[in-house]
Amino acid sequence: MGKSILITGGARSGKSRFAERVTLGFGAPAIYIATAEAHDAEMSDRIGQHKARRGEEWRTVEAPLDLVGALDASDGAGPRLVDCLTLWLTNLMLSDADWQAAARDVVAALPRQTSPVIFVTNEVGAGIVPENALARAFRDAAGLLNQNVAEACDELWFCVAGHPLRVKPT
Repeated sequence: MGKSILITGGARSGKSRFAERVTLGFGAPAIYIATAEAHDAEMSDRIGQHKARRGEEWRTVEAPLDLVGALDASDGAGPRLVDCLTLWLTNLMLSDADWQAAARDVVAALPRQTSPVIFVTNEVGAGIVPENALARAFRDAAGLLNQNVAEACDELWFCVAGHPLRVKPT
């Protein structure tokens, strides 16, 4: 089985930059599995900034919904960075997909991967209780998804203010 790493943190915590460094540490070329979809100009700009930051060492695979398919299809072609699980979860929830089954499928796919997989996710449960039901459902789903993926991964990192802290193994 290839190494699996989960990197979490809040917005603008430095988790994506750290994840890019970790992924390239396994060698290049690397595969960036992008889960974001550009539904507006602001998100298009964010996606563009991420692409501009990455260099020639990266090949991008877009997987807004079929994350397991992207992992299986790219296995053996180099280390993979999945950025990010919370956007993937958003896509699943907004498309009325069974996110719990999809999450189980991702966890089940990890043991068969031979190349490293690095996941980025957002730590969304550390803030205030959201005021609406959809936001609370998303917060709860993200917390459960993160717990399940963290349990399955070899390493867990938490980024805060640009500094990564190793959580697992301790």
